[in-house]
Amino acid sequence: MTIPILPVAQVRAAEVEANANGVPYAEMMQRAGRAIAARIAALLGATGKAAADWRVVFLIGPGNNGGDGLVAGRVLAAEFGAQVHFYLLAPRAPNDALMQAVRDAGLTISMAADDSGFGVLTQAVCGALIVVDALFGIGARLPLSEGAILLLSATSQALSRPHSAVQPFQSAEQPTAHPARPAMLAVDCPSGLDCDSGALEPAALSANETITMIAVKPGLLTFPGAEAVGRLTIAGLELPADLSPLKSATSHLFTADDASALLPPRSLNSHKGTFGHVLVAGGSANYSGAPALSARAAYRMGAGLVTVATPAPVAGWLAGALQECTWLPLPHSQGALTADAAPLMREQWAAASALVIGMGLGRNPATADFLTELLIARHQPPLVLDADGLSLLSTLPGWPEMLPPGTIITPHPGEMGRLCGMSAQEVVAQRWTVALEKAAEWNVVVLLKGAHTLIAAPDGQLRVLPFKTSALATAGTGDVLAGTIGTLRAQGLSPFDAASLGGFMHGTAGELAAQKLGSERAVCAGDVVEALPAAIAALGG
Repeated sequence: MTIPILPVAQVRAAEVEANANGVPYAEMMQRAGRAIAARIAALLGATGKAAADWRVVFLIGPGNNGGDGLVAGRVLAAEFGAQVHFYLLAPRAPNDALMQAVRDAGLTISMAADDSGFGVLTQAVCGALIVVDALFGIGARLPLSEGAILLLSATSQALSRPHSAVQPFQSAEQPTAHPARPAMLAVDCPSGLDCDSGALEPAALSANETITMIAVKPGLLTFPGAEAVGRLTIAGLELPADLSPLKSATSHLFTADDASALLPPRSLNSHKGTFGHVLVAGGSANYSGAPALSARAAYRMGAGLVTVATPAPVAGWLAGALQECTWLPLPHSQGALTADAAPLMREQWAAASALVIGMGLGRNPATADFLTELLIARHQPPLVLDADGLSLLSTLPGWPEMLPPGTIITPHPGEMGRLCGMSAQEVVAQRWTVALEKAAEWNVVVLLKGAHTLIAAPDGQLRVLPFKTSALATAGTGDVLAGTIGTLRAQGLSPFDAASLGGFMHGTAGELAAQKLGSERAVCAGDVVEALPAAIAALGG
């Protein structure tokens, strides 16, 4: 299911349109509350505890976010028998039907105004399995009020106290460093997070999971706010897909369903030529391992044949370890490729289905000449440019005009900064805008690396990957990504789809490698390569 990313104003416009077309606001709130309740029930059910022992505290705000929480808590109590405690930041409106339904059900209600030392709050939180943040949601405006900050701070202190409950979020999928504390579930977004910008109130509670409604808001995917989101779950509320804001969205979260739909099929009636010939060009005396990582990733992603074009001595060093590859040893100067290697490369183009270039090339001026000679030629195979190839590219006058249509570039913020004439910090500060503007200006697909990697197309479409893991923050993982994308281009995917699916496979493999090793910090690039088969299997491939 394609999930749109919309700013708050567009989400509100979708609600207005839905209300005018047969889904009234009250019904949307009921659906949101039931979705929250269902998610909590699934999490608590996984603990093995009887429903009668489920203890859930809802922090309730004065607006619609609090209304969602009131519905969710009442459903949990009525349909599952959970022990629910509502803690209100401020009184709700006197005629609030949702609040009256809670009172009629005889559920526990506490008011912050009656709890001057937050003793009631502390006791409730310390006895809970899950604490639900339903204070503000998308309606939050920073800075928060003093009363809200005090409540958030008191909740944070209570969460840090010793607690013996079973942690419902403790799993291989979402490991936690605090198994003995209640889990935090945020409704729509953690209170204190600006859902458009990602700005974050310092007192905001970091959630183990956020369940957001209708569409993903950009602030949930933008740091520093994304740090507080935890796992992101989406509840579409069964709204019509043809609502104008949803139908016209140009930014989407790229999900496992999206990835599975793009995974190329594997015919039984096939041979190595069926699955593409990837030509990997890279390496130098100081960075000999980089093209090897790309080549191994290309094979693990399903390439039929991989040829490594690299300086002759590097080919000699690597050949014994990469027995499946064919080799194109190239002329060099002190281990760096030179311009006279370009004609030999061009001779291989007719046989290649995709060209992946840049990994470990180094930044020798002679290698810049090699890149120039390659790019001024025509009829290149589908091109993926990465790593040192991008740094060298940034030194070439008029380089955007050299790139063939359909080129994919895969920069990290530093490389993107060199291409744009900006600092890495400036790129990070406006990464969505930079990716979209430069994809259109340069007529390329830009995969801008980082937590929640961005894939921008020249036509203004943007896909955001759901991964934010330090497992991929290590040398060589970008080389793995380039080889993965190269295989998908070689197998006929469009540039936008190949970059999106390659990025998703890479992110999934990083998470699976961390799970296998038991730690994100222990993952090396080679571990990510070896996790690609499991990532493919997870998509049904």
